[in-house]
Amino acid sequence: MKYMLMMNLNPRTNEALNEEGQAAVGAAHEKLMSVIEEAGELVAAEALAEPVKTTVVKVRDGKTITSEGPLVESEEYFCGYYIVDVADKARAIELAAMIPDAQWSAVEVRPFFEMPEAG
Repeated sequence: MKYMLMMNLNPRTNEALNEEGQAAVGAAHEKLMSVIEEAGELVAAEALAEPVKTTVVKVRDGKTITSEGPLVESEEYFCGYYIVDVADKARAIELAAMIPDAQWSAVEVRPFFEMPEAG
């Protein structure tokens, strides 16, 4: 089953990390990448730019409307993800717990929607 492990970030928490703390977070992500790559479970992983670089697109009455900045202002924001293909939800949760961001924020574990087979 494919799952997206969605990481959230509170910028104040991140800014409070010293160089050693930031290096430890980076090392923990590298270790997780190694674990899921070696297990053949990694589909994709990416970090996202901060929300101020967001463009929101809406179509109303056939017209495209854009606005700069996030759709919703909040203290925490979606900052990156891992997509994994694992045996079950328990394994997805196990991997999510290895994401260092889970220590001070939240990691959402969401399965991909499975389309019914055409028959």
